[in-house]
Amino acid sequence: MKTCPNQKQNLTSCNCSYEPCARKGICCECLLYHRKHGQLPACFFPDEVERSYDRSIERFIRIHK
Repeated sequence: MKTCPNQKQNLTSCNCSYEPCARKGICCECLLYHRKHGQLPACFFPDEVERSYDRSIERFIRIHK
């Protein structure tokens, strides 16, 4: 995992509730990880949806209809 010079600043707006996540605040790593898994990162979802860990593209579309 790479380090990010903006990690501390990014963490102020990161709503990821998955505590052992090594990608928190490293947005480019987070985006790549979730894209690889057919998902979107936590910051695309409201907190109550994010906490369900259903970060599927389908869920994103359902909440934005």
